[in-house]
Amino acid sequence: MKITYFGHSCFEIAGIDTRVLFDPFIRSNPAAAHIDVSSLKPTHIVLSHGHGDHVADAAEIANQSGAMLIANYEVATWFGNQGVKNTLGMNTGGKFTAGNLSVSLTTALHSSSMPDGSYGGSPNGIIITIDAQTAYFAGDTDVFSDMKLISDSYKPAFAFLPVGDLFTMGIDRAAMAAEIMGMKKVIGMHFDTFPPIAIDHAAAKEHFANKGIELILMKIGETIEL
Repeated sequence: MKITYFGHSCFEIAGIDTRVLFDPFIRSNPAAAHIDVSSLKPTHIVLSHGHGDHVADAAEIANQSGAMLIANYEVATWFGNQGVKNTLGMNTGGKFTAGNLSVSLTTALHSSSMPDGSYGGSPNGIIITIDAQTAYFAGDTDVFSDMKLISDSYKPAFAFLPVGDLFTMGIDRAAMAAEIMGMKKVIGMHFDTFPPIAIDHAAAKEHFANKGIELILMKIGETIEL
């Protein structure tokens, strides 16, 4: 998988002929001002929940690219009513498969409402498999014991975990989540975007390293391959 970071919790995962964009929040993020939103051409957009800092650019990118927008039923329906034509509503425990891609929705401990305040359904984590490689995108969440069940069921090779605290789990509880799942590699998200969720990068990496886990904190615009 090639993984590109666009800030906050927005990543694109690219396989051979599939590009999946998670939780696009770019134009309203000053740190991502150098990202050209109009150039993004995902084949699919997957949303973990309805909060504005996870969906702000979803409609624009979906319409310019023709990407299928995948989310829980309430979020997908809301975007359909906003004029996004290619949507797929799912719910927790469901799985969507097309070609070399599968998307499953899992539990997340958070809240969800749409930018206009309407109901956003239940927040979700996401299991994604592209070209037989599987990753876990936890969404906005705290640690919970069923993360072990998620790991045992889907066997992701690595996880995207929020680490910024205040609105999600912070460094300590994210490391606990990684331990519960048996993860040896974690990509951090939901950090540094706003002052209350700024983190000490060196201290965060050291905390994970002391538990035998590599914490990757990507730079906005950076691409890595896992």
